[in-house]
Amino acid sequence: MFSVQVTQVERGVVLTLRGELDFESMVQLDEAGEEALAWRQGVGPVVADCAGLAFCDSSGIGALLRLRQQLAAQGRVLRLSGVPARVARLFTVTGLDHVLDVYPDRDQALGAGTDPHDIVAAGSEPAPRTERQNS
Repeated sequence: MFSVQVTQVERGVVLTLRGELDFESMVQLDEAGEEALAWRQGVGPVVADCAGLAFCDSSGIGALLRLRQQLAAQGRVLRLSGVPARVARLFTVTGLDHVLDVYPDRDQALGAGTDPHDIVAAGSEPAPRTERQNS
């Protein structure tokens, strides 16, 4: 069973994914994506909180990529957060972890800037920041 909850927050929109994202459930993600597209058009990221995602197949990946493309047409971004290790492995094998920005948790995904140090690979820890000195 799959469910998705759409929540508008101050810094964007959060899609909370739970269960198994597959061929039969991808329609629910598509519908939630349409709702997210309608809210706060042009403002803030859309974060797919994957902490409760138990499974994702190629249909689910396709749904995530469609949503990413639709958001990009509005000048917005899709970010993933809290991707469990079992799902992160699929994202790594398919290269999705290089296409979508993945963050350890929802708050970091909502507040992240465009600095590549803010982004982490699926299931990994963020890289330590280094101080830059002006010469």
